Amino acid sequence: MAAAFQQQIFALDARFNAYRAPGNPNFKTLYIRRRSQLLRENAKFKDIETIKKYLNIRSQLLQRRYGVQDNISISSSSSRPRSSSKASLSIDETPNSNTKKKNDLSISENYAFTGVHHIFDQHTNQVSVVKFANNDRSKLCCASHDGTVSICDVTASPPRVSFVLEGHTEAVTGCDWSASNELVVSCALDGVLCLWDVAARARLRTVRDQLRAPLLACAFLPANNNMVIAGNARGMVEVLNISTGIYPRGGSSILGGRVLSIACESSGRMFWAANDKGLIVSYRMDGAGALSKLRRCCVRGAVSCASWSPWLARHPALLVSAADDALYLFRIADREGSLVLKKRFEVSHRQYAVKSTFCPLMSFRRGVCVVSGSEDACVYFLDIEGHADQPVVNKLQGHAHPVLGVSFSYDESLLASSDASGLVIIWRRS
Repeated sequence: MAAAFQQQIFALDARFNAYRAPGNPNFKTLYIRRRSQLLRENAKFKDIETIKKYLNIRSQLLQRRYGVQDNISISSSSSRPRSSSKASLSIDETPNSNTKKKNDLSISENYAFTGVHHIFDQHTNQVSVVKFANNDRSKLCCASHDGTVSICDVTASPPRVSFVLEGHTEAVTGCDWSASNELVVSCALDGVLCLWDVAARARLRTVRDQLRAPLLACAFLPANNNMVIAGNARGMVEVLNISTGIYPRGGSSILGGRVLSIACESSGRMFWAANDKGLIVSYRMDGAGALSKLRRCCVRGAVSCASWSPWLARHPALLVSAADDALYLFRIADREGSLVLKKRFEVSHRQYAVKSTFCPLMSFRRGVCVVSGSEDACVYFLDIEGHADQPVVNKLQGHAHPVLGVSFSYDESLLASSDASGLVIIWRRS
C-alpha cells in the first residue's frame, strides 16, 4: 500500500523537475534518479502516515520555491491521496467494503506498477519506441530520434546500457526483436532498414527503402524472421527479405498517407497497417511474401500504434492509438481481419506518436487491462472489461514530458515507458 504513496512523491518530483535548471537537462535527470534511489532506500517511507505528511510539506515548499500550483498535496486529515488511480483511491477501504470495491482493489493490485526499478537517460532526443525482448525480461531495446538504438540490461545489478547501435543518420522511428532475440531490425527517417547482430553488436545489413522515402514503422514477421514488414512516408507497405536484402515480387502495396504502424498476428499470415489519415487495412501474405489487401476501417486521427492480441473474450483483438485523444479497442471479427469497435477510451493524444500495448498475462489475472502512454506525461492502465465511466485502474506519474513508448516484459513483472525528452523509466510490479 505504501508503494502507491511513494509513487505520488516520485510524481511530484518529476513534475517540478521541469522547473529545475532549465538549461541543464543532465542535472534534472540525475536529480530525479537520485530522488528515486533515496525513496527506495529510506525505511521511513514505508509508513503511510509519514509519507502523507512528507508529501504535503514537500508539495507546499516546491510550490513556493517555483511559484506554481500543484494539485498533488494531501491534507493531513485526508484518508486517501488525490489521484485518479484506483490503486490509490482504494488503499484505505475497510474490510466492510462491498464486493465491487474489493474487486477494484484486486485488479488495481494486479496492475500496481508503482515502484521505480531504474531510470535510463542515454538518449539526447525523444525515445519513441521501447521493446522488451521475447521471453527475456533482461533485454530492452530503445529507438531514439537522436539516430541511435540502445540495448539495455534491465536486470543487471545495477541495470546498465549494454551498448548503443550507431548507423542511422536521422531519427530512428521503429525497432523490433527477432523471435530468438539474436537480431534487431530498425528503421529511420533516413529511409534505411538496418539489421543488427545483438551478440556481435554489429550491423549485418543495410537496405534502402524502394522509394527512397523516410521509413516510419517496421516489424519482423513472427513466423519467419527472414521477412520484415515496413511502412514509409509515401504510403507504401512493403515486405523485405532481410536475409537477402531483396523486396519480393508482389510484396508492396499502396496504403496512402504516411504508414505509421504495423501489427502482425502470431502466425504472420495476416497483419494490419495504418496511416496518418486514420485508415487501417488488413493484409494477407503468402509464403513468397506477396500481399493481398483485405478489409479496411477508419478512425479519426493519425494511427501511431496498432497492437494485436490473440485473447479477448475468445476473440482476437486490435488495440489502436489515434491522434484524436483516443485509444480504440477492436474485435477482429473474421479471417479477413475485419474490425468491429468494442470500446473507445479517452487518452491525451494529438501531436506525438503515442504507443499502447496489451498486458501480456491479462487472460490469467483478475481483470483485463491495456496500457497507454499519454501527452499529459502519464502512463495509464485501462480496464477493458470494466465500467466505461471508470476505466482507469492505475496511473503512473513519473515523467515530466509526453509519454510515447510502453512495453511489458514477457512475464509482466516490469514495464518500460519512454518520453519526448529521451527518458526511459522501468517500473516494477509492487
